[in-house]
Amino acid sequence: EMSEMSERSKQNVAHGLAWSYYVGYLKIVLPRIKKSMEEFSRANPNLPACRKTWKLHILIPLSCDVCDDLEKADSNIQYVTDLTETTLPRGGIKKRVYKHSLYAIRDEENQLWHCAVEYATPLQTLYAMSQDECAAFSREERLEQAKLFCRTLEEILKGSKECADAYRLIAYEEPEEAEIHFLSREIMWHLRQEHHEEIAVLEGSPPHSPSMALDSAELNLQISVSDLPQPLNSGYF
Repeated sequence: EMSEMSERSKQNVAHGLAWSYYVGYLKIVLPRIKKSMEEFSRANPNLPACRKTWKLHILIPLSCDVCDDLEKADSNIQYVTDLTETTLPRGGIKKRVYKHSLYAIRDEENQLWHCAVEYATPLQTLYAMSQDECAAFSREERLEQAKLFCRTLEEILKGSKECADAYRLIAYEEPEEAEIHFLSREIMWHLRQEHHEEIAVLEGSPPHSPSMALDSAELNLQISVSDLPQPLNSGYF
């Protein structure tokens, strides 16, 4: 009976997607991301290195609208190269390939910041379900599921020792009016926070904790995960 109630309310969709994303992907790739970034930094000593940005930046648009080409989503985001790939046998596939793309993000002063960034691909499932009559998934339900996915994923990662300090969740709600450089500015906010954290560590002062002020009336998410992840306040969701 409880299972049927959960199915009808679709409460298990985002929860299952978050766990699948973690077990089937993040738990595999995140422990290797710093090594890949370090290899890239050694091969490109002319580029400034901020070790705090040596993590996977995961984009979580609450609209679940995932763009397959980040360069088309924002012209201030430029593809640089693919990081060293990981090849493992997985589910009967002899050489399953896992890799990440490195991008250069151009800021307001025309400077380039390099980072590994990609969308949380399970959001595509939520979006597709809202477009499929068989799923009977409304736009409002999709939004709630996106929030639940984000909260669940953060809680999972917060308890994962293997993934500690190897990721940053960037959850956001897109503006009603299109802004051509909204995405790059959103990413830059997090890169600057990481840069400030590194400076604080080098100077021996406590790392700055990014502001997580969320307004229940106007969702303005900047969900960040740093060395000491802070749980999301469910009251805002």
